[in-house]
Amino acid sequence: MTRADKDLSLRTAWAEVEIAAGYDRGRPGYPADGVEFALEPLPDRSAVRALDLGAGTGKLTAALVDAGLDTVAVEPAAGMLRVLRHVVPRARVVPGSAEDLPVPDGSADLVTAGQAFHWFDRDRALPEIARVLRPGGVLALFYNSRDDAVAWVRALSELVGPAEEADHVSVTSRLEPADLLPWFGFDARRRFRYEQELDAARLVDLIASRSYVIRRPEADRAALLDQVAALARTHPELVGRQHFSMPYVTTVLRYRRAERATRAGQVLRS
Repeated sequence: MTRADKDLSLRTAWAEVEIAAGYDRGRPGYPADGVEFALEPLPDRSAVRALDLGAGTGKLTAALVDAGLDTVAVEPAAGMLRVLRHVVPRARVVPGSAEDLPVPDGSADLVTAGQAFHWFDRDRALPEIARVLRPGGVLALFYNSRDDAVAWVRALSELVGPAEEADHVSVTSRLEPADLLPWFGFDARRRFRYEQELDAARLVDLIASRSYVIRRPEADRAALLDQVAALARTHPELVGRQHFSMPYVTTVLRYRRAERATRAGQVLRS
């Protein structure tokens, strides 16, 4: 299966409201201090307009809204959009993609992507993001990674296995400071601790929502999810616990729009 075929299969899956609802139940949010880090270079916090790309069901959108930001969420999948509008009603939600943003030039101070940048076509998305950002604007990429230093989390990772892990797993280590040039200059990277409250059913939802699990044959997928449910019942650290916390390390990569970013040989107005 080609990458384009995989992308299409996932877009089709995430168009289903039931799958999007499971994604929303299982996926973690993002730490407030990560949002504060993204905002640091912007002097007038009260006037910041944020644009959240590949917003999904609004996990990062909600953190932006909770920080008091005027936020537009952009998401291509119909099922995700429906859940997003319900879950984060204070955000303006619009269908669209990072490669073709449905917003005017220079209309955002902060552009974010939570667990989404690896899906973008960079050649098309980066000039679009530069177009919609005001001079001095910030692009912040957020990625959550499970903390395998905890024994039961390590057992979960071993159960899921690395073979079909999605591209995002190592994106934060693969990106080099110059990779987003000439559109964006690297500014800073920071990691934050975050915990997600779960029960056995939400743990299953979490794993079921992963792209590498959605792509599995139905029988293999069902067998894996049964094993995840069994782990929640039987692991020594989880036995008898109705609720437990999943520890994450959230990496935030912060970039600034280049002062003289160019597109097709023309300088974007600053």
